[in-house]
Amino acid sequence: MFDLRRLHVLRVVHQLGTVTAAARSLHLTPSAVSQQLRQLSHELDVPLLEPDGRRVRLTPAALRLLRHADEIAARWEAARGELQAGAGRSPDLLRLAGFTTSLRTLVVPAAEHLRTREPELSVRIMEVETAAAFGRLLAGEIDIAVTLPNQGGPPLDDPRFEQETLLDEPLDLLVRRDHPLVGARPVALEEAAHEPWVLPAPGTCDHQEITAAACSAAGFTPKVAHEAMDWAGVAAIVASGLGVCLKPRLVRVPSELPVVAVPLAGPGAPKRRILTCTRRGSRAQPHIAAGLEALIAAAATATAPRIRPAS
Repeated sequence: MFDLRRLHVLRVVHQLGTVTAAARSLHLTPSAVSQQLRQLSHELDVPLLEPDGRRVRLTPAALRLLRHADEIAARWEAARGELQAGAGRSPDLLRLAGFTTSLRTLVVPAAEHLRTREPELSVRIMEVETAAAFGRLLAGEIDIAVTLPNQGGPPLDDPRFEQETLLDEPLDLLVRRDHPLVGARPVALEEAAHEPWVLPAPGTCDHQEITAAACSAAGFTPKVAHEAMDWAGVAAIVASGLGVCLKPRLVRVPSELPVVAVPLAGPGAPKRRILTCTRRGSRAQPHIAAGLEALIAAAATATAPRIRPAS
């Protein structure tokens, strides 16, 4: 009898890159993972692993098999949803994950929404950065992940996942409270062209790339005066009058700091796209559908503009 769990092991090894990482994610020993793959290879009568120095890699046959495995997994997820809906039953636990700055304004409000609308559904909140979320989704540890694009994840058309836009989060200009750009109106980004800027070091996170692209579209290159990535530290630099930065609207900084998040004007005002990611085929499962609905409700109220000290 063919065991679908072996295909699942193969998919996780491919996603995470090594037998050891897959074993850790699947709560198995590396030898157990290797045994599963050897058995699958025997059943199919094709080699699935080959030496690669001190490691192993998937063979071309294994990569071809993965295409079928992804289709089978998606059909299985869809079948689960159809059966759960038809029986009027669904899992009583939703595992909802999000990157750090999404928790306060998206994930937690979604959990509160579900507590009111779906009182029999328990929600487990998990702080998981985007790069790690896909492996944990594939391993079945997460039901829904709130993610960012281009954060070490797969392309949007990856057949293993469904990635949908949750919201396009505006970026505001963070300045000291007494800065000349603070007022009752949004400002154009080019008005900050001659300011000193606070940015993460190149290659450390997506925010540096987002800022550089936004400033380039506005016709200037930001003059980087300071490098920092932690938002409390960035805000402290801005509060001291040493520079400005772009801040995603969902990010919160210490309320005691004398800084203001000023909305930016114009149709080209920069935004950061936030996605929901699920295993392909799973979105019709009742508990996952309820979670996605709750996240959409949270996103609808998360980014209302405000010209006041960031908190």
